[in-house]
This record gives sequence, structure tokens and C-alpha cells, in this order.
Amino acid sequence: MDRSRFWKLSSLISIGLAVFLVIMAILVNTTDLRQYTWLRVLFGISALNFALRASIPLILGALSGILCERSGIINIGIEGMMLAGAFGGFVAKVATNHWPLTTSLIFSVAIALLIGGLMGLLHALLSIRFRMDQIISGTVIIILAAGISAYLFDRNAIAEGKFAAVRIPVLADIPVLGGVFFNNPPITYMALILVVVVHIALFYTRWGLRTRSVGEHPRAADTVGINVNLYRYVNTTIGGMLAGLAGAFLVLEAVGQFQEGMTAGRGFISLAAMIFGNWTPFGALGAATLFGYTQALQNELLLAGVTTVPRQFVSMLPYIVTIIAVSGLVGRVRPPAAAGKVYETEGGH
Repeated sequence: MDRSRFWKLSSLISIGLAVFLVIMAILVNTTDLRQYTWLRVLFGISALNFALRASIPLILGALSGILCERSGIINIGIEGMMLAGAFGGFVAKVATNHWPLTTSLIFSVAIALLIGGLMGLLHALLSIRFRMDQIISGTVIIILAAGISAYLFDRNAIAEGKFAAVRIPVLADIPVLGGVFFNNPPITYMALILVVVVHIALFYTRWGLRTRSVGEHPRAADTVGINVNLYRYVNTTIGGMLAGLAGAFLVLEAVGQFQEGMTAGRGFISLAAMIFGNWTPFGALGAATLFGYTQALQNELLLAGVTTVPRQFVSMLPYIVTIIAVSGLVGRVRPPAAAGKVYETEGGH
């Protein structure tokens, strides 16, 4: 099979699997298939709800990686940026508990975005200005975020309140899917909208064309007057903000509190979703949904009292699927040609 055709197909596979999941959920919840217990466990509305919640930080993390790598910067520091955003959002929420809840939550999200953006800027600075190996720079970001958040975390601090679901009239009344997709808190909606926004921006705007050219052929981009490193700085900073938003989701929408190491590998699973989805927003959305579903399946099996399979094995499912997906595809997909390569202008700046 032609290599370019395959890597386009890989993103379609991830989207196809996500669509299959949705179709099965509709069939199981609206037809006689609901009488089968094992189908209700696998494709019930509760499984779909949990899959969506579990996939949101993965979607945002994957979008972060896409923006960075499409401009030529490898970012394995998503995990650290996510954790830093979560901690920043938590500290802001605790400090503003006495404010009106909505104002406090919006301010906390803004702080999470700021912290994530600063971590992204730091990664860009280390990678571009100081020409540090980008894998090492990303590792530094992860260690820095984990160390600072653990050291400064006040275990007696409590964040009061989190985002509530916002029901969208009419759409929320759609059978099965309405309650799943149109009755969610704001960051969930924001993540799904951002998939469309990033896709349009990358493939249908001048900024997107220049970003992709910087990640594929920086010398050619420089020749036509595009500031290669400026685009890399901007995209990596925006990528950090998206990772920070994923952290805000965990603290301000999902859990409601901060816990040390609460990202629990989600940054790395986001990278797997990005690769599985072939560095495209919709492909990453499909892959993130698949990985989120494996976490939902773990939850549903435990709630259903499945004891024939060890609980520890069920807990491993999301990571097993991640390993299978990446090991099966990583050698066959094509990352942006200039990803990970330092670019120096003709003048050496």
C-alpha cells in the first residue's frame, strides 16, 4: 500500500471506530438489543457519558501536540503543561472561593491557560533559543511541573464549587445522543468546538498553511519571508495553553480538587491519540474517544461486578490499547518532516 495513502487511512480508522461506538450506543439503547446485559455494559448511555468525560483532556492534549508538531516542535511535555495548568487553576480557585462562583471559575480557567502558555513558551525557548534537544526539554517540563506542584500543594486547601452542566434546549432532547453531547459543562463544549476551530485554522487559513510549511519545509518557508521561529514560538505557546485547559478541565469540571500527579499519564495518551490520528484534529478526536472509551469500559465492568477478570487487568485496558495503537502505527505514519529539528536562519539568528 502506498505510504501516503496509509497514513491518511490511519486517521480515518480512528474516526471510524468512534462513529462505530456512537452507532452501537444508539442501537443498543433504542432497539431490542438492550435486553442483552453485556451490550448494555459495553454500549450503554452511562458508558458513552463516561467515555466523553474521559476523552476531553485527551482531545485537548492531542490538539496541543498537533499545533506544536505541525510547526516543527516535538512536545512530550504535554503531561507537565497539563499538570501545571491543573495546579494553577486550583490555586486560583482556592484564592477566589469568596468570589461569585462563575467569576471565580472563569478567572481560574484564565490562570490555567496562562500557566500552560508560560510552560509552552518555556519549552519553545529551550528548544529554539537554547537549542536543547526537544525530548529532553519536554522531560524537563514534566519534572518541573511535578516537582513544583507537589512542593507547593497545600493538602488542607479546598476549592469550593466546579462547573455545572449547561443544557442546550432542543438538542438535548435528541434520543440517546442528546443527553450525552448537549448536557455538559462549558469546557467540554469548548474542547469539541476547538477540534473544528483548529481543523479549519490549520487547513483553510493562511496561518495554517504557514504553520504547516514551517513544520514541513522551514527553509522554503523562510525563503518566502515567513518567520519560522516566530511561528514555532506562537504555536508552542498556544499548544501549552490548550494543555493548560485540559488541566483546568480536571480540576474545575471533572474532579473539583487537585491531587498530586492527577494527570496520571493523560499527556502521554494524548500523544498516542495525536499519532494515531495522524496529526489531524478530527483523527485525534476519534483516537481520543477510543482511548476514553477504554477508560469508560474499565469503569463499567467494575460497576457491573465483573470478578472473573482481575481488577488490575481491567485498570490496564486504556494503556494496553495505547501501546497497541502506537506500536502498530508509529512506524507507518509520517510526522511533519521538520519536527524536532532546530532551524537557523541564513544569518545564524
